[in-house]
Amino acid sequence: MNWITNYVRPKINSMFGRREMPENLWVKCPETGEMVFHKDLEENQSVIPSSGYHMKIPGKARLNFFFDDGQYELLENPKVPTDPLKFRDERRYYDRLRDARTKTGLEDAVINAVGRIEGLEILATVQDFAFIGGSLGMAAGEAIVRGFETAVERQLPLVLFAASGGARMQEGIFSLMQLPRTTVAVDRLKEAGLPYIVVLTNPTTGGVTASYAMLGDVHIAEPGALIGFAGPRVIEQTIREKLPEGFQRAEYLMEHGMVDMVVPRPELKETIARLLKILLKTPSVSPEDEVTAELPAPEEAEPAEESEQA
Repeated sequence: MNWITNYVRPKINSMFGRREMPENLWVKCPETGEMVFHKDLEENQSVIPSSGYHMKIPGKARLNFFFDDGQYELLENPKVPTDPLKFRDERRYYDRLRDARTKTGLEDAVINAVGRIEGLEILATVQDFAFIGGSLGMAAGEAIVRGFETAVERQLPLVLFAASGGARMQEGIFSLMQLPRTTVAVDRLKEAGLPYIVVLTNPTTGGVTASYAMLGDVHIAEPGALIGFAGPRVIEQTIREKLPEGFQRAEYLMEHGMVDMVVPRPELKETIARLLKILLKTPSVSPEDEVTAELPAPEEAEPAEESEQA
């Protein structure tokens, strides 16, 4: 064994050789092709600063940005049967679930959390598109219903971030039954007089759009989000006509009355907090009122002693 080859040369190469750089330091904008440093992208909540393109964002990262100081309480999701139909296509559905759980660290596509935005306590339900396209199956449906039930129990407004390709067809009729179940859960929240705000992110399609995602008191969309039931390509093939420019995008839907407002991701927290305070009739304190409240009360002047009569 040659000690120069096995020890000295690797040591010299490690000192003067080329260092390998991580591959994820730069992110390419899908819209303009611009390369953005990943730290700048994270600081801007995964929104490309120059083009305003909204990248997909993990569910827990969204919660960290949304809640005050990134503090929140995660709610446990109900347990449901895994792979009830023993479904198999190119792969077993059980294996797809296992891989998705390993990749995302989530049990399924929906997360429920309780926290505060600008001091106002709310319940947030988030769909993570990275988990099998955010598809709606038994576990996701049960989690959404549990979120609404918890909001009613604790008397909290609910904000839902929708991101989904639709129903999870590997679960067949069990998946489709989540549409009426979640719709009933929305009705119970409204019967309790609690606000329900929906944030439509890219994409929100299929059975999710046909149920709870379009039943909010206020519908907010992120810029450029694809929102609809069937995809544009399927519609074009069905009607055999060219669709208008920007069809099913957030801005087009707002112009045609399907969405109330389009709000960039960094402004969502402030906008939703303002809307909830209006819906809950919570008095807002202006900066001038806060300054006045912090000032000490003026001391009363002591009465002047009466002058002695001469």
